[in-house]
Amino acid sequence: MDRRLSYAHGTSSTALYGETIGENLRRTALEHGEREALVVCSQGYRATWGQLWEESSAVARGLMALGVATGDRVGVWSPNRYEWVILQYAAARIGAILVNLNPAYKSTELQYALAQSGTSVLVLARAFRQSDYVATLKSVHAQCPELRRALVLEDDWAGLHAGPSTISDAALAAREASLGFDDPINIQYTSGTTGFPKGATLSHHNVLNNGFFVGEALGLGAHDRVCIPVPFYHCFGMVMGNLACSSHGACMVVPGEGFDPAAVLEAVQAERCTALYGVPTMFIAELEHARFDEFDLSSLRTGIMAGSPCPVETMKAVQARMHLHQMTICYGMTETSPVSTQSALDDPLDKRVGTVGRVHPHVEVKIVGPETGATVRRGAPGELCTRGYSVMLGYWDNREATAAALDPSGWMHTGDLATMDDEGYVQIVGRIKDMIIRGGENIYPREVEEFLHSHPGVSEVQVIGVPSQRYGEEVMAWVKPRPGVTLTDAELTAFCTGKIATFKIPRYWKVVDGFPMTVTGKIQKFLMREQSHAELGTRP
Repeated sequence: MDRRLSYAHGTSSTALYGETIGENLRRTALEHGEREALVVCSQGYRATWGQLWEESSAVARGLMALGVATGDRVGVWSPNRYEWVILQYAAARIGAILVNLNPAYKSTELQYALAQSGTSVLVLARAFRQSDYVATLKSVHAQCPELRRALVLEDDWAGLHAGPSTISDAALAAREASLGFDDPINIQYTSGTTGFPKGATLSHHNVLNNGFFVGEALGLGAHDRVCIPVPFYHCFGMVMGNLACSSHGACMVVPGEGFDPAAVLEAVQAERCTALYGVPTMFIAELEHARFDEFDLSSLRTGIMAGSPCPVETMKAVQARMHLHQMTICYGMTETSPVSTQSALDDPLDKRVGTVGRVHPHVEVKIVGPETGATVRRGAPGELCTRGYSVMLGYWDNREATAAALDPSGWMHTGDLATMDDEGYVQIVGRIKDMIIRGGENIYPREVEEFLHSHPGVSEVQVIGVPSQRYGEEVMAWVKPRPGVTLTDAELTAFCTGKIATFKIPRYWKVVDGFPMTVTGKIQKFLMREQSHAELGTRP
């Protein structure tokens, strides 16, 4: 191999797991049955690994009694609750494909995901924050022809958990024995440049091994207690969090349904957590909390910061004030289960904040010229590609999108511009796609543009990301009205409210007569960003 080229392979003496999530959970329950597995502070819930195994068995039988077959899609629309975790393992144990639905979804997004995935059973919370889930589902149910059953956690969980006598332990065991580790087990929706969400389809092998090797990089063991304030619907929560813990016998500690800095600090102190996860904005909120100095965080040693670049001063404060001397940085994407690179526990500060670490075990990464596809020399920028066990099976029922993302050699093209140094550390330097990362949430401009085009007074719209001190980036929309139409910021915001997730609604609006373009008619978003940045200044 020419070491002058931007290619790296994560060699490892630790083998990949060749088993299903259920098989892995069974072994953990046998080895650590009396140890605490799951604590959900907001619900007062505690379970050992032995109890978690039994509860997932009961819910698995309950799903089977509802007629859920191998390969059927079971949706989950809920904030972080203990039922989410149990359902994750129960669905995997019967070969159902769990469809993760963002708790922030509004009616349009919910309807699309349920219909596109062909979800037949949906488990949902009654409500979360200002969203009435039951009412929202009712408004779109008729457009989801395959959805035959909806179970509201507050009303139906006890019945599902009770597990009818019609499904025996032997029937569950037979179902589990029929499964293979390459079977699809999870669909997570990630939007793309076409503006239509795509369902990244992941297998047992994808997510179990990725969670395991994330845990290995953190040095997790049965003595660890991992505070998980990041959402379960995303790989950060359910893979890097839950599966990293269950594959190592570590305890999952969930502060609450959604992120609250005080609840996180309280959970770390009360449960003596040894690891803490979050995007940079979460750590900033914790550090800046008025009561921060009241909490004893001395039990912490490691964790993960991911989702957007980490400011150097934030990393210094996290290490010094939160005792997270072994904090790691991860890079990945849903389509790669998600982690491809991660910093090591002992990496120097400049590598933790200036790079996203080095390639994960059993994974390959390379950086190629976007135009040529040839691997570039180290230090030169290009598109980051990744290959290995972690790459998704494909986008659900979308061969065209799958073919555009995965090349014939199995490389996943990330759309991110990166460099690789002589030691193999990867630095993300930009994005080929115009994806916006707001506080760790990925927002694809085309999806928001497609929605805004449905406004009767909008002629054209372009969405960009602009800098934000608080969130890293905020969403801004340049809108060209139809002739004779007057549009206001308030009207446009009101049009979005309740129809798309709140974090996707533009913070800033600019009504324009046109857009900067090349002579060939291509819109120059970089000029829009420069102009908007100059106009907005450093507004948060």
